[in-house]
Amino acid sequence: MRYETFDFNKHEVSKVAELTYDVDFRTFDMLYNSKESAVKQIAKDLPKRDLGDYFKVILDDNDEIIGMLMIYTSKVSHKFYLKPIRLMIVDILDHFVLADIEEEDLYLAEIAIDSKLRGQGIGRKVVCDVINYARSKNYKRVTIDADFRNHGAKRLYEKIGFKEFNKKRVKIGKFERGMFNMELKLD
Repeated sequence: MRYETFDFNKHEVSKVAELTYDVDFRTFDMLYNSKESAVKQIAKDLPKRDLGDYFKVILDDNDEIIGMLMIYTSKVSHKFYLKPIRLMIVDILDHFVLADIEEEDLYLAEIAIDSKLRGQGIGRKVVCDVINYARSKNYKRVTIDADFRNHGAKRLYEKIGFKEFNKKRVKIGKFERGMFNMELKLD
């Protein structure tokens, strides 16, 4: 298993779009009529984004994409570009529930493993690799979010050593989204 910076000219955009959908499928399902239409819009949008070095695909030994991850620091600036309104809504909802990034944090913003490969320890290995990377770069803390409804992810992060430091939620009508903001202090 290895990590490469996502390149829409080299990597299968539709596969990366599907993994991106998996990270936040409840919100995408609320905004789009189907998984297919959400994935299609995400795939169309990916080449427009300034993904930088923080958006990685996870490849197996045969160069097949088996997952993706996004990591940020406080120094990553996001470039504004015009995007479809539904994708802007996803960003706005994220703003209200995701962990705040402090000066010496490495934030694991997104992680998705191919659904056919879940339960094999790949997600755990990826999170541990990110922690080791953060240590090697002298970050003081790794932060990650676990959706209120994703008890499996929260348990995994807790087993690795993460602790809940905050809870955030947003509710609009019947739609509710919430996250456990979790941290692993590295000092």
